[in-house]
Amino acid sequence: MRPRRLSGVVVRPLNFAVRRFLDTSSLLWGLLFGSIGLGFFVYGRRQKRVVPLACGVALMIFPYFVSNTILLVIIGLALIAIPYFVRM
Repeated sequence: MRPRRLSGVVVRPLNFAVRRFLDTSSLLWGLLFGSIGLGFFVYGRRQKRVVPLACGVALMIFPYFVSNTILLVIIGLALIAIPYFVRM
């Protein structure tokens, strides 16, 4: 695609690397998992439990590094299930 010119400024289209991070479904799943992660983090900190605290931090951070939506959902659901199965 050719760059467009708007009032003397050249506007280039977003390349594929930037466009895939702006996917609506990835943003919404990341928001959902980040919110659940915040809940796990607060619960783990107040109860002084390591597993929910670590899973909460992981849930808040991992959407920044995963760009595939299906992989994002799978990893998020696995991190949500870990505190249920691992009780310390």
